[in-house]
Amino acid sequence: MRQTIELLVRTLYLPFFLLIGNGVAVYWISEGYSKPWLVAWVLIFIGFSFLAEQLAAYDIAFNTPAGDQKRDTLHATINESLTIAGLFSLPLVGDSLTLGAIWPNDWPLALEFILAILIADVGITLAHYASHRLRVLWRLHAIHHSVKRMYGFNGLMKHPLHQLIETTAGVATLLLMGAPTEIMVLLATAVTLQLLLQHSNVAYYAGPLKFVLAINAVHRFHHLNTAEEGDVNFGLFTTFTDHLLGTWYYDGDRVIGSDDLGIASEPDYPVGYMPQLLEPLRKTRHE
Repeated sequence: MRQTIELLVRTLYLPFFLLIGNGVAVYWISEGYSKPWLVAWVLIFIGFSFLAEQLAAYDIAFNTPAGDQKRDTLHATINESLTIAGLFSLPLVGDSLTLGAIWPNDWPLALEFILAILIADVGITLAHYASHRLRVLWRLHAIHHSVKRMYGFNGLMKHPLHQLIETTAGVATLLLMGAPTEIMVLLATAVTLQLLLQHSNVAYYAGPLKFVLAINAVHRFHHLNTAEEGDVNFGLFTTFTDHLLGTWYYDGDRVIGSDDLGIASEPDYPVGYMPQLLEPLRKTRHE
């Protein structure tokens, strides 16, 4: 019975997140459902990710807390709350940034959603790439790379300022094109689901999709603890920009464990929430 359940989880996890998670969100918005229902929908997927990681783990050790549960919960709660606050502010700033009626509002909502993901993915990927090249951005981004275990929830672990930078890079083009609030809400939902999927400790099946989707099997290499190995696979949704940059990498024989993660040059990086938020400022004062 346990083996059957594990097989089902490994087989259905990826399509469940990509097709059901996003598909239901698109359907609800298209049918005029209240947007706050999407918050409950995301919470369901967070809970499911924890359950699935117990049933079909890539590395059972990644399921063991390392004094990081409270910290990761704070990161996720505050960052997602800021995302929601940003969505509420869109009607106030969106129209003032629009260059013209460029957005294809006459398309089916699902196609608009896919277009938004492809456009946002390029901006977020390039911001991510820059965060490994520019010291001022790396100070903020290093928080995310300090993790010593890979599980879905720590995909939401970011410095709020770095989240703002990546979000701006992802949605700027969409705002200029006049993308409606509904698309931004769906994109925010998709980003959260993708971060859970991308950092998941579930050994789910992907097959050749690993060449085009920025899934966990590919993203783990990005979290290797040295720049020589970890400066790869920057994409959030897809690997398209990585292929163009020449930064896509995958080794099917490599098994990645806790000793391979973190920041090798900063083994004593702060673990607590507030120390992590303040660490970029401390570094600035000492440079």
